[in-house]
Amino acid sequence: MEDVTEGELWLDGELANHLPPRDRDVAMVFQNGALYPHRTVRGNMAFPLEIAKADPAMVRERVFELSKALHIDETLDRRPGTLSGGQRQRVAMGRAIVRQPKLFLMDEPLSNLDAGMRTELRMEISALVRSLGVTTIYVTHDQVEALTLADRIAILNKGVLQDVGTPAQIYNDPATAFVAAFLNSQQLNLLAATVRTPQNQFVLLDFGPHQLTIPWSDPRAYAISQHTGSQVLVGMRPDGLAPVPESYEGPSFFGRVRALEYHGHEWMAYVECGMPAVPVPEPPDRRVVDSDSDGGRGGLGGLVRRLFQPREEQAQAQEQVGQHPGSGGHRRADLIVRLGNRPAWRAGDAAKVAVDHTRLMIFTTEGTRIDKPHR
Repeated sequence: MEDVTEGELWLDGELANHLPPRDRDVAMVFQNGALYPHRTVRGNMAFPLEIAKADPAMVRERVFELSKALHIDETLDRRPGTLSGGQRQRVAMGRAIVRQPKLFLMDEPLSNLDAGMRTELRMEISALVRSLGVTTIYVTHDQVEALTLADRIAILNKGVLQDVGTPAQIYNDPATAFVAAFLNSQQLNLLAATVRTPQNQFVLLDFGPHQLTIPWSDPRAYAISQHTGSQVLVGMRPDGLAPVPESYEGPSFFGRVRALEYHGHEWMAYVECGMPAVPVPEPPDRRVVDSDSDGGRGGLGGLVRRLFQPREEQAQAQEQVGQHPGSGGHRRADLIVRLGNRPAWRAGDAAKVAVDHTRLMIFTTEGTRIDKPHR
């Protein structure tokens, strides 16, 4: 519908920048279904084939078989206004699938549905797409959808690619702090620390009231040691922390349990350890227009600067991230620890938290990964 503004678009080996939509063989499923309200379910699903002047008998057969696969065969003679949200999305998917395109584009097709319906349709989409063998680009803000549906994930922020890889690569070895926090079902623990190498015996992460050591045998130790004397950000997922008895001598933090949360299948603990957590560094917005483009008189450059975060504010945010723990400018002061279905603590208890140093993620204060993952 819109012209390509920059770069080249290749579809199946053919440059498609100026190819009209009808010749691209691409099907799209929209967030709201976008069905024709005056046509029945059968009419909506058959429409792409009717436009292509396909054989009517083949159209009827294909629509009926696909409606059975999507569990909407009993609604073929109903109009969209009489269907539930889940049924309408099934019809929209059927209309896209029925002509067997070379590429599917799905724009958050499940975001308007309730949790149970999302889970059911997510499994159906995955099974259908894989059975058809059609390349699919699926846009979503839901981390569970991305991790369960994708063969490869690309994470974008403000139009800039942050990371790309398999679901396991992106989750276990995120390239930036932004990606690590985005793909975390619970709040990512992100703490500021100073790197030290005392007498070159090991790498020390100094959090102020607590320290963690990383042995030289750790393959990431050398890369981290290159930042000796500098502040870094240390990311820890809640499932990389565990309650331990006071006699435990491994890498750990100590503090007091401020609160417990029951999530049905597990408990989460919020432990005050005296180490203020820092906000996740926001990746720079490359769309900000340079102030010289309009001489400061407003116009398009001024509009873009008003819409998006100015560079000066970005610099202030980065300075805030770079503050020493305890100097203010941080959000909360709790470690989030996953406890499983039997809480080991009660609110107010003294707590010792074991840290799995192999699962630490080390970033610069701008959010770039230091112990760079190997892809």
